[in-house]
Amino acid sequence: MPSGAQWDQALRDVALWIIESGTQSADGVAPIVQAGHPALRAVATPYDGQLSDAELAALLDVMHRTMRAAPGVGLAAPQLGLPVALAVLEDPGSISEEHAQVREREPLPFRVLVNPRYTPVGDEVVGFYEGCLSVVGYQAVVARARHVHLTGTDERGAEVDEILGGWSARIVQHETDHLAGTLYLDRAELRSLAATDEFGARWAAEPRPAAAARALAFELD
Repeated sequence: MPSGAQWDQALRDVALWIIESGTQSADGVAPIVQAGHPALRAVATPYDGQLSDAELAALLDVMHRTMRAAPGVGLAAPQLGLPVALAVLEDPGSISEEHAQVREREPLPFRVLVNPRYTPVGDEVVGFYEGCLSVVGYQAVVARARHVHLTGTDERGAEVDEILGGWSARIVQHETDHLAGTLYLDRAELRSLAATDEFGARWAAEPRPAAAARALAFELD
């Protein structure tokens, strides 16, 4: 088993490879690993200065570009094969007013989470379809806490301590779960599982997956 210093160097080597991949790519993005990659099932190592400030900034830039290009609203470092507790979030909220209202989805400006943790606030859970950039081709309903208490820091070391609700809370839960080696399918109602094309044709138009729940025989919330 590698020592702490050896492991930190191994993580740094992976991070530098990701940065190089982004630099060499025409659009500045790195490959997103898919389900089955060990990094997606590892408990991420806490970020504790394994990179220089310049290296961290470059890594976060590649993560941001990769998330946008995918496109997605969040990306955790393990999704690039780097099991370190870093994630980027950004949601333009570009959906219909009806969908936005039902899903409590508002624009979420770009932000970085370092060593994030969340705890549910209250007992209320809501179920909606989710997808994942590391499980391409499928969507499934996940019941998640409507509100969460988020803690951690940002990329500058400033403390994060806030309550989030609605779709922003869902994004935080999804991305933070990646840092614990948890995929959304681990929490999903598997009877709701739909290929992306089938989801688009049948269920994407409804703000809440009530019709899908009836047709596919699963409980919603």
